[in-house]
Amino acid sequence: MEITDWAQRWPLIGRGAELEAFATTLSDRRCRTFVVYGAAGVGKSRLAEECLARAVQVGFEGGRATASMASAAVPLGAIAHLIPPGVDLSDPVKGFVAVAGALAGPNRRRRWMLWIDDLHMLDVTSAVLLRQLMDSGVVRLIATVRTGETVGDAVDTLCHGDEVRRVDLSTLDQQQVETLLGLALRGPVDRRTLLKLHTASGGNVLFLRELVLGALADGTLTRGTDVWDLADGRMLGTPRLAELIAARLAAADPVGRPVLELLALCGPLPLADAEATASLEAVADLEQSGLIRSTQDGKRTIVALTHPLYGEVLRAGLPAMRRRTLLLQQVERTEACGVGRREDPLHIATWRLAATGTADPALLSQAATLARHAHDYAKVIVLLSALPPGSGSTKTRLLEGEAHYELGDTGRAEAALAEAQEQARTEEERFAAVSERIQNLSWGEGKWKEALALSSAAQRQLTDPSMRRTLAVYEGTMQVFAGAPFLGLPLLEDLDKTPDERARLFGLIVRAEGLMLVGRTAEAIEAAEYAYSEHMRANPETAARFPTLALTPLSQALAESGDLTKALSVAHRGLSESVAANAPLPQTWLSYQIGRVNWLEGKTAQAHRWFVEALALAHKHRPALRHLCASGLAASAALLGDTTAADAALKETNTYPRMTRIFAGEERLGEAWLLVAYGQQHQARTVLMEAAQVARSCGQAVSESLLLTDVARLGGAKEVASRLAELAETCDGVLAPARAQFAAALATDDAGMLLAATEKFEQIGTDLLAAEAATSAAAILLRSGYARRATAAKNRASAAVARCQGARTPLLASSEASAQLTSREREVALLAAAGTASKDIAATLHLSVRTVDNHLQHAYTKLGVTTRHELADALGMKTTRIFRPTSTS
Repeated sequence: MEITDWAQRWPLIGRGAELEAFATTLSDRRCRTFVVYGAAGVGKSRLAEECLARAVQVGFEGGRATASMASAAVPLGAIAHLIPPGVDLSDPVKGFVAVAGALAGPNRRRRWMLWIDDLHMLDVTSAVLLRQLMDSGVVRLIATVRTGETVGDAVDTLCHGDEVRRVDLSTLDQQQVETLLGLALRGPVDRRTLLKLHTASGGNVLFLRELVLGALADGTLTRGTDVWDLADGRMLGTPRLAELIAARLAAADPVGRPVLELLALCGPLPLADAEATASLEAVADLEQSGLIRSTQDGKRTIVALTHPLYGEVLRAGLPAMRRRTLLLQQVERTEACGVGRREDPLHIATWRLAATGTADPALLSQAATLARHAHDYAKVIVLLSALPPGSGSTKTRLLEGEAHYELGDTGRAEAALAEAQEQARTEEERFAAVSERIQNLSWGEGKWKEALALSSAAQRQLTDPSMRRTLAVYEGTMQVFAGAPFLGLPLLEDLDKTPDERARLFGLIVRAEGLMLVGRTAEAIEAAEYAYSEHMRANPETAARFPTLALTPLSQALAESGDLTKALSVAHRGLSESVAANAPLPQTWLSYQIGRVNWLEGKTAQAHRWFVEALALAHKHRPALRHLCASGLAASAALLGDTTAADAALKETNTYPRMTRIFAGEERLGEAWLLVAYGQQHQARTVLMEAAQVARSCGQAVSESLLLTDVARLGGAKEVASRLAELAETCDGVLAPARAQFAAALATDDAGMLLAATEKFEQIGTDLLAAEAATSAAAILLRSGYARRATAAKNRASAAVARCQGARTPLLASSEASAQLTSREREVALLAAAGTASKDIAATLHLSVRTVDNHLQHAYTKLGVTTRHELADALGMKTTRIFRPTSTS
C-alpha cells in the first residue's frame, strides 16, 4: 500500500453518538451552536468536518475558519474571508447588519453553517460578529475547543447557554482502533500489533495516524499473509508527530525537565526519586499540565509519564552522557535505599546495562531470574547476553533455553538446554534440563518420539520418585498431543498428587484438552476451569506457563458441547489477556480456536481472518500448529470462493513437517473443501473419510464427528449416518446429536427431520448447517408438492445464509436449482459444471461414460439448459480447472 494512499483516507470511527447529537441539533431551531471539546489530536476537527458536510447535504451553505494565535492579534483575522466583499465595517452596527443581509441573500432564505476550528483562540471582534449573526438567525455554528483552554468573555458567550449543545470527545478504545485500522489499511491487524498501537497512541487518533504512517514509511508495519504485523522495537512515528510532542513537552517549566527525562529512561518511579531531581512544586506543575500522572502503590506514590510517546521523544533527544548520568544517579538512589523491593535488582541491572553496557554477573543472573518470573523473556535474553564469556552456569543456560523456547526460537533453545544437561552436576539440575528439553522437543519442534525417548531414558536414570512421577506427567501430555489421548489421559489422573507444581499445572491443562478430544466435554469444561483457577492461585515463580493457556481447552470444550457463544467469549478474553502478557503460545492457540468456532458457526469470513492471524503466529512462535491453521485458512478461503488463496495455503502446508495430532484429521479440511470448490465432491468425500479414519484411530471423537458431518453434507450421508449416531451417544452436549440427526435426515430425504435439525442448529448457532438443513428441506418439500411449506423453509434458510458471510456450499448452491434432480444427477451435474469431462466423471464415480451422459442429459432437461456453462450458472457455480492437490495426509 502506498503511504500517500493510506494518509489520504481516514474514516470516522467511534463517533456515532456525537453525530446523532449533531443531527438532533440540526433539527432543533433553537440550538445555535454545536461545540466539540477534546484534547489535541483526539479527532475534533475530523468530527466537525463530517458535521459540516452533513449540514451542507440538507441545504446549509457551508463555511470554515481556523482561529490561531496569529489571527487573534488582528480584528476579524480568523473570519475575514467569510465576510462578503464590499461590506463597509467602519461603522460596526451598520456593518454587522450588512454582513447579515449579504449572507442571507436577496430573499433572506440562505442559511449558513460555519465551522470555527480552535474557537478558544478567536479574537473578540470575530466573536461579537458571530454572535450578531447567530442572533439574527442567519448563521449557526460548529466549533471545536481544546479541553482545558481558557477563553475570553466574548468567545465564552458562543460556548455556553441554552442555545449550545456540547459534546466531549474521548480517545478511541481498543475495539474502535481495531475497526479504524482495518478500514484504513484495508485488512486486519494482528492482536499484538493492535495492542501496541493502541497503547502507544493512547487511542489518540492523530498520534495513531502518525505512528502508522511512520511505521509504513520505515517498513516496520508490513502485511504478511493478509494480516498487518508490526515489528518489535521502537515506533518512531513521523517527524510531524515528534514535533507535536516536542512542542508539548517544551511548554513545560524547564525546572521540571529532569523529572520528565528520568521517567522516560527509568519508567514509573517513586515520588521521592522524582523529588530528588526537582522540587515537589515542579513535580506538581508537571501533573497539572498533564505530562505526568501519580498513583498510589500501597504507601508509596508512583509517578509516570501520561503518554508512552512522551518517553520515546524524550529518549531520542537525550545526549549519551546525559542519559548515562541520569541512569547511574538512579542506580545510586535505589542502592542507597538498600534494594528493599523484590524488583529492584532487575531495575538496577537494566539501568546499569543501558548506562555502561555491563553489570555484575551475579546481578545479571538475579535480574534474569526476576525477568523470567515476570514472563519478560526478551529481557531474559538481553540480560544473559551481557554475561562475560565463561561466567554462565547450568542455571543461566536453563533460563536462556526456556526464554528462547517461549520466544519461539526452538533451535537455540535446544542448544542451550542440551548444554545445560551436559553441564549438570546434580540430579536436580539434570532433571530440570531434561524437563525443559522435553518441552522444547515436543511442544516446540514436534519431535514427540525423540522427546518420549528422552523422558524414558531419564526415568530409568533418576532415583527420586517425585522426579520420575513428574516425567510421567510430561509423558502423558506428550501422548495427548501426539495423537493418543487414550494413552495420555491415564497418566494425567490424580495430578494433585504430583509434587512438581509446574508439571501439575501443565498436566491439568492437557488433561482438559484430552477429555475434550475424546468427547467428554462436560468433564473437560470442569477440568479446564479448575486448571485456570489453579494457575491463577499459583506462585508465578513456580508456574512459568501462562494461565490463559487453560482457556484454550475450556473454549474448545464449550464449543463441542454446543455453547458457541460462551466459547467465543472465553477465547477472546484469553486472547486479550495473552496479548497483554506477551504470551505467544496461548495467543496462537486462542487465535486458532476463535477461527475454529467461527468456522463451526458458519461465519466464514471471520474464520478466515482468525486462521490467517493464527498461521502468522504459528510461523513465528509455534510451528506445531501450522498444519491446522493453514488447513483452516484454505477451507474458509475455498468456501468464500478464493480458490487461489486456498490452493496457495495448501501448497505451503505441504512444506511443513507434521508436528501434532490435536484435532486429528482436521488438517485435511482445507484439501477437502478446495476439492469441493472445484466441484470434485467425490474426491472430497474420499479425503474426509480418510481423515475421519485418522481421527477415529486416535480416539478423537470430536474431530471424527465434524469430518463425517462434512461427508454427509457432500452427498455421503448414507455412508456415515450410523457412525455419527454412535458418536452422538459417546460425545457430551448437543452438537454431536444435532449432527447425527442432520446426517440421518439427509440419508432418508426426511424433510421433517431436516427442519428439526435446522431448529437445533439455530439454537446452537451453527448457521451454515442450519442454512443447509433448511435448504435441503425446502428442496424435498418442493419436489413433494408442498410449495407453501417449501417457501417457509426457504425463508428460514435465507435468514441463516445472511449470517454466513458469503459462504457457498453444494447444498446451498444446488438445492434450489436442482430440486427436481436425484442425488446422482445432482452429483454428476456439479462435476460437469466444474468443467470435469464425462470420462473423468465416470472414473471418479465408478460409472460408465454412457450412464454419466444419461444423468447429465436428465439434468439438462430438468433445469432447462443445454450447455455446461448454462448448467454452472443454474447451479450458482463457475467453471474452472480440475484441482489435483498433493495429499496432506
